[in-house]
Amino acid sequence: MSPRAKNLDDIAPDEPKVKTKITIPLKKSPKKKSKLQETQFRKEVYRLIGINSAPLASFMARPKKKFTFESQLEKEEVLVVLRRHPITNLPWFFVIFLMSITPFLVSSFPVFSLLPPRFQLIGLISWYLLTFALLLENFLSWYFNVNIITDERIIDIDFYSLMYKEISDAELEAIQDVTVKQGGFIHSIFNYGDVHIQTAAEIPEFEFLSVSNPVKVQKILQLMRLEEKQETLEGRLR
Repeated sequence: MSPRAKNLDDIAPDEPKVKTKITIPLKKSPKKKSKLQETQFRKEVYRLIGINSAPLASFMARPKKKFTFESQLEKEEVLVVLRRHPITNLPWFFVIFLMSITPFLVSSFPVFSLLPPRFQLIGLISWYLLTFALLLENFLSWYFNVNIITDERIIDIDFYSLMYKEISDAELEAIQDVTVKQGGFIHSIFNYGDVHIQTAAEIPEFEFLSVSNPVKVQKILQLMRLEEKQETLEGRLR
């Protein structure tokens, strides 16, 4: 080894490598309430609505995976699905019934028997196809026109045809006022009415028309609004 290299080793000898552990302080998460306090409003909603996942129900409570919609968020829970009360279907159902028995009534007239049998058959098939089309249109309109309450928002789905529908929604925290209109003997007996919801969203008013248990719907919305307000005060975001 050259004298120069030896002198350098004496002046700056190799230092032993020391491993240092670097700790990064973690941000403290906001304090959460206890499980009982956190879910008190939700438990009251669950108790109020019960469970009813029948697909043809006018008041579907907590249908879970049996009911989904296009704009549903990943962890969004559907609480209630509302359709018009079945009693509102009686007018068009009565029309369908009359159309169904009309061929039997018309066949008793002598004028109908004068037509050729082939024309009678074509007319009968065409009439029942029209009746079925009217039945299907009214049923689909009732089935797919729904109002939905989730743990995040309210959704109004207006189904106009197989090719066109309109979906509107508003956050629960945007709800300003909920009004129930229920009047008349029939409405009281069958417990259905209108729920008008004033919001601060882009659509100022949502109308849940002729829905079952309108007062219960109002209570559900009030409880969910209280839950949203408490979450906002505590800084808890879902």
